[in-house]
Amino acid sequence: MGKKQAIEYVGFWERVWASVLDTVLFVFFTVPILYAIHGRDYFKCDVLQRGPVDFLNSVVLPSLVILLFWILCSATPGKMVVSARIVDAQTGGRPKFRQFAIRYLGYYVSLLFFGLGFFWVALSSRKQGWHDKLAGTVVVRRPRPESCQ
Repeated sequence: MGKKQAIEYVGFWERVWASVLDTVLFVFFTVPILYAIHGRDYFKCDVLQRGPVDFLNSVVLPSLVILLFWILCSATPGKMVVSARIVDAQTGGRPKFRQFAIRYLGYYVSLLFFGLGFFWVALSSRKQGWHDKLAGTVVVRRPRPESCQ
């Protein structure tokens, strides 16, 4: 039988890399939609939001997609690439929907003071950002399958 593996928290730079990958995927899917709806001139203007369709595409849809990935996979595609997943900090099990919702809203708290809540991952012993602390979650390495011996 297998022996219990130690928890390995995923650190700051791997989480940055996962976020970069998620951002690239987000841009890859949303830019064509914005282009189709608004045309080329959309990208020449300094206005952040241009109505309800833009708000849905730029704010609501990404929020729902991220929450859906968290609920179904406990990770975004970027986290999956770096073999990471979000777990309950107390039990190590799957977080509840409430924790995922708090974690997502906690991203906005983590943005305060020039993103200090995200940089907190580098300072925390359990590699938790403020959003993780608020939600009671941690990001851990997915266990590697045991090799046959």
